[in-house]
Amino acid sequence: MTNEQYQESIDWLFVQMPNYQIDGQKAYKPGLDNIIRLCEVFGNPQEKIKCIHIGGTNGKGSSSNMLASVLQEAGYKVGLYNSPHLIDFTERIKVNGKNCNKEFVFDFIQKLKKLPEDIRPSFFEFTTIMAFEYFMQQQVDFAIIEVGLGGRLDSTNIIKPLISAITNVQLDHQNILGNTIEEIAWEKAGIIKKNTPVISGDENKPVKDIIVKKAIEENAPFIDATLIQTDLTSDLKGNYQQKNIRVVLAMVEELRKLNVTISEQDVAKGLLNVHHNTGFIGRWFEFSKNPLTICDTGHNQAGLEQVFSQLNSIDKHKHIILGFVNDKKIDEVMALLPDNSEFYFAKPSINRGRHPEDYENLLREAKIFYKIFDSVQEAYLAAKERCTDNEMIFIGGSNFVVGEFLEKNLEINE
Repeated sequence: MTNEQYQESIDWLFVQMPNYQIDGQKAYKPGLDNIIRLCEVFGNPQEKIKCIHIGGTNGKGSSSNMLASVLQEAGYKVGLYNSPHLIDFTERIKVNGKNCNKEFVFDFIQKLKKLPEDIRPSFFEFTTIMAFEYFMQQQVDFAIIEVGLGGRLDSTNIIKPLISAITNVQLDHQNILGNTIEEIAWEKAGIIKKNTPVISGDENKPVKDIIVKKAIEENAPFIDATLIQTDLTSDLKGNYQQKNIRVVLAMVEELRKLNVTISEQDVAKGLLNVHHNTGFIGRWFEFSKNPLTICDTGHNQAGLEQVFSQLNSIDKHKHIILGFVNDKKIDEVMALLPDNSEFYFAKPSINRGRHPEDYENLLREAKIFYKIFDSVQEAYLAAKERCTDNEMIFIGGSNFVVGEFLEKNLEINE
């Protein structure tokens, strides 16, 4: 397999399969019938691995990577399935921090091309079965599976996990999951399985009540991670990570009850070495110190509130690069923008990317200093040119903005 053949197979995958990352709602295929058939074709590899299932609106990526790091420190071989990827497709499927083997991806895509014609998997369904198969072949001790979207009807919900966790529930993807917190919480709670412990990290009583109700229906032990007190910290530096740490500690305790050996030192070292152990980037990621440049993939209202709050606590003039996808409620974002800042709005280079000219009326109404760019890189170069000593740059608003920026600049920075 050459690099050209690999890239051709990835290109084919993106073209052939409906892909939520690129196409949005029209690519979303709710229900488990398709993934059940797909798994059967490949011999149900998900039944041959020990899984941990993590859902939630925000924090599931951070929590899953933290837990993976802890388990690696404890000496286990850990599979990790996250989405979306920022730079390369293989980031979605990792074993002990190493991206999925490209040869495996290429070979698996060739098998996909031979599927029966009546099975037309979505992009996410395909990557999900790919992860299950890879983890089985790699004989991982544990596979940490992050929910793609929602929970109840998400294709990852075919697994029978050792434990489940719901980090939190916020308004996001309302066009698919529901218009209220309660509706979305019900969808997220759909990952709760019979007699399987579920950890909740949400402090909102209506959300907690829904998760508890579902746990009672399934006879699933309910663990409230918000009650945990800890001084432990992580190398993932966003202030919001403290809540995720509590979820991880609750998961560790439940795994210990299942006779999984994890020492206190494993926990402390794992939390402090997430970047090194898993290669996880994009959450309050310090790209450079001079000028101070921070990336964060927070993109819904709750996530941006936390990120912008932390930005406001930094006593520097800020150059903020933002971009959004078509279904983003821009007016909600405008109300959250940090003070002491100038803004650079750019279009993410994907089908769903929204050009700032489409919402420039809202920018004018916000009475902020802003400029509009056709690409994230153009915006970054302009911000870097204007940024002086004791000022900083922030890049965010979307996974795609951060991914586009890192793809262009990470190797140069290293």
